[in-house]
Amino acid sequence: MSIGWALVGVLVIAGLGALGAVATGSRGRALVAGVSTAGVGVFGVLAGVSALGGQAFSKTIPQLLPLSEVTVAVDALSGLFCALIGGVAVIAGLYNIGYSAGHGSRTEQSLLPLFVAAMILVPAAGNVTTFLVLWEAMALVSLMLVLAEHRLRPSVRDAGVWYAAMTHAGLVAILLGLVLFASKAGGESFAALRDADLSTTTRSVIFVLVFLGFGSKAGMVPLHVWLPRAHPEAPSPVSALMSAAMVKLGLYGLLRVGLDLLGGGPRWWWLLVLVAGGVSALFGVLQASVAVDLKRLLGYSTTENMGLILLGVGAGGMFAADGNRTLGSLLIAAGLLHALNHAGFKTLLFLGAGSVLRATGLRDLDRLGGLVSRMPATTALFGVGALAAAALPPGNGFVSEWLLLQGLIHGLPGADAVVAVAMPLAVGVVALTAGLGVATFVKAFGTGFLARPRSEEAAGAKESPRTMRFAMLVAAAVCAGLAISPASLGPALTRVLEALPTVRDGSPLEGGVTLRLTGIAGSISPVLILAGLFVAGLLVVVLVRRGLPRRESLVWGCGGTRLDPRMEYTATSFAEPLTRVFDDVLRPEHDVDVTHHAESQYLIESVSYRQRVDDRVEAALYPPVLAAGNKLGAVLSRLQNGSVHRYLALGLGGLIVVLVVVGLTA
Repeated sequence: MSIGWALVGVLVIAGLGALGAVATGSRGRALVAGVSTAGVGVFGVLAGVSALGGQAFSKTIPQLLPLSEVTVAVDALSGLFCALIGGVAVIAGLYNIGYSAGHGSRTEQSLLPLFVAAMILVPAAGNVTTFLVLWEAMALVSLMLVLAEHRLRPSVRDAGVWYAAMTHAGLVAILLGLVLFASKAGGESFAALRDADLSTTTRSVIFVLVFLGFGSKAGMVPLHVWLPRAHPEAPSPVSALMSAAMVKLGLYGLLRVGLDLLGGGPRWWWLLVLVAGGVSALFGVLQASVAVDLKRLLGYSTTENMGLILLGVGAGGMFAADGNRTLGSLLIAAGLLHALNHAGFKTLLFLGAGSVLRATGLRDLDRLGGLVSRMPATTALFGVGALAAAALPPGNGFVSEWLLLQGLIHGLPGADAVVAVAMPLAVGVVALTAGLGVATFVKAFGTGFLARPRSEEAAGAKESPRTMRFAMLVAAAVCAGLAISPASLGPALTRVLEALPTVRDGSPLEGGVTLRLTGIAGSISPVLILAGLFVAGLLVVVLVRRGLPRRESLVWGCGGTRLDPRMEYTATSFAEPLTRVFDDVLRPEHDVDVTHHAESQYLIESVSYRQRVDDRVEAALYPPVLAAGNKLGAVLSRLQNGSVHRYLALGLGGLIVVLVVVGLTA
């Protein structure tokens, strides 16, 4: 199928799905929305695969937008993100059929296919106006989906306010950068932007503005504060779409503008990206390691993984700026591969969390447990996602993080002072992030699914419907495929790199991306690793079942005769050592309540312990900004006294300022 017809299919299926969800009753609404969402995803995958296979598409429709025209242009870079978003949408759509059956609202279900369509079309935009319109459409539709359950929980409204503020602040930064770019280029088409002759200062201003805007969408610290709020409060299929797909469009924007339209830039641009990525990775995994809300934990994990992706892209941009295009290609390819892997396992994890939420009504890991016997399929599939997110073999997350680590290590020989300092620190960040990631997902899986239930809701959990389990199984199969045969993505990544002139100068990348390790003459087969682990697992099971003697009596346990849920590790207690180690960064708040018996104050009836770990970056940066905004608003409100003369004078003054700025910058 051609790319053009695939994009037409995206629009048609999304429109029909939205109308069908509005017109259908409550029983069939989730089915219509889920099938149409999956259908939109299928056409997105077809468009992306066609572009990655070598097709190109460009189409201009005049006078469709006010003062502009609609331009659609799809190349290999666009195709990668169209395929990624489409793949996530197929799984989320299938999952939605069972998850929202009987209770999905008309607004939520009708917007779901439109949200996917907007995301797929964003990387297909071919000029500034088309891109900004589609970006804003995506932001508005996702905001309404985040607010879908605002009547159920007050926290949803708070998350919606934060998301609306941050996403539109990011839009303003992107708008300023791209409008400045188009004004200096003399045209708004991407072709005109590529050919623009800009001064170094103008290029740097444009890059910083778009980096802030796209970094906000990617969940980059300190612009991440909306992500751990909005992703947990959205319905689980929407959470998966936002965390696995939507945040990747921030990466797309950075690559499109930084490495394509601006043609790269000085090394400090990409050093800035690398530092922001490293800080985001460390801060995200630290917050995830102490989080007790399962979906909030996954939200901070997204900040961590997007940080790793930005770290790889930043390091690749640095080497490309220095002329080492081979190593630059490798690191950018590692970042893109991790983006694909993250889309796979984060989809699976959010869908697993949604199954737990639907069965128990809980997201608090301290109150879960015992789900392995009540929800065995969900437990096993969530375990696959946790293994991948922890970057342990044979999970697919291991492949891309290992490639990223090797690329950083092999950038050291012959490096100058900046690289010699930056690369070891980046290696340390990746290593520490990987270690904390293991602890995070051992905590999430162990305390949430194993041992005994710690609440009545967990004890009464039932397995998810078949459609939900099937969707999670498809996501797990995708993760397994990416882990077993990552080399199959080599041709696609090669075409993407060839589309970035900064990395390859537009020349063909012969032989694809190849990593040669100095002093190592051997190879590692992911298939053999998987087979070895499978055989080892079978041997362990056989030895446990047949080799150990069976005992009917309970072993001695310090006077206890039966295990009790109070004896188990909770998520809070499991993370306590990490909280102590990183106390200066996390600054947890502790609260101990001791209740005495009424008969005597010397006899203790109960002791309750609570620990709260706030987002220290948010607490340090945002209250002063909000206070200054409130003061400015109070001052500006005095200007609104109803005087027409004052309003005309303010308009005239604003026009004069604009003319002066244009005259000075022309």
